Amino acid sequence: MRVLLHYAAGPGLEARLRALPGLDLRFCAEADQAGLAAALPETEVLWHVLKPLTAAHIAAAPRLRLIQKIGVGVNTIDLDAARARGIAVCNLPGTNSRAVAELTLLLMLGALRRVSHFDAETRAGRGWAQPPAVQDGLFELGGRTVGLVGYGAIPALLAPVLAAMGCRLLYTARAPKPEAEWHFRDLDALLAESDVVSLHIPETPETRGLIDARAIARMKKGAVLVNTARGGLVDQAALTAALRSGHLAAAGLDVFAHEPADPRDPLFGLPNVVVTPHVGWLTTGTFDRSFAIAAENVRRLAAGEPLLHRVA
Repeated sequence: MRVLLHYAAGPGLEARLRALPGLDLRFCAEADQAGLAAALPETEVLWHVLKPLTAAHIAAAPRLRLIQKIGVGVNTIDLDAARARGIAVCNLPGTNSRAVAELTLLLMLGALRRVSHFDAETRAGRGWAQPPAVQDGLFELGGRTVGLVGYGAIPALLAPVLAAMGCRLLYTARAPKPEAEWHFRDLDALLAESDVVSLHIPETPETRGLIDARAIARMKKGAVLVNTARGGLVDQAALTAALRSGHLAAAGLDVFAHEPADPRDPLFGLPNVVVTPHVGWLTTGTFDRSFAIAAENVRRLAAGEPLLHRVA
């Protein structure tokens, strides 16, 4: 079965993928539009990562039977176009949870300890000559109240680690989770009580722009916002204004309103922001777990068996 991975795989990953049995596997970098256009007509299964998959792409793939998201969020796939063609769409819940949980913790610590600032200053030879005022913006995570917006697989892994570090945990979700031993709050209360707010919900029409100027105003002065979920959850201009004014002390961001993010965005000129380029999910462990399930879905498709984690 002809499978196209729409992602620039490194040599190690490519070698591991070529060893998977039963696949006629092709590769196309996300930026290679000509290569994608040439490959789509023969593609039966598309392994999709981040580059938006539009109705035009789907129309150009007459043999396409399965769109397999390598990850969880399917907001970058035109689901209506897939449904209209009867093309199955599957995702991979849980395969990247550990990786994202670990990067979330890293961004919390990096924002509180201003790691990006000290990294740049040290490389420039100024690390040991910082003004005394810098000391006023350095904080520990232990002893702080962390609010988790959403309580799926990632927060469930992260919360016990934070608790072990001495944090007080709050969470919000559609309803309290019986398995969660932390304090449930509605969103407004969580924002008002938390020293660190971390986002862990999908981007949908209901959640888009959830953290807007009003929501940010409800947050504590000096609070920190961390987002490893989706950039569209946050009003980026309002966040930039709050970081500039000092209402928010810092932010740790792996996702942005538009990706790839514009390097001229004012957000990137702020010293109290730690950023990574949507790589929270990106580890060899995530890849190995993800592609094992993706390959199993190709086998199931060929055998006429029910697909794993079908969302459309």
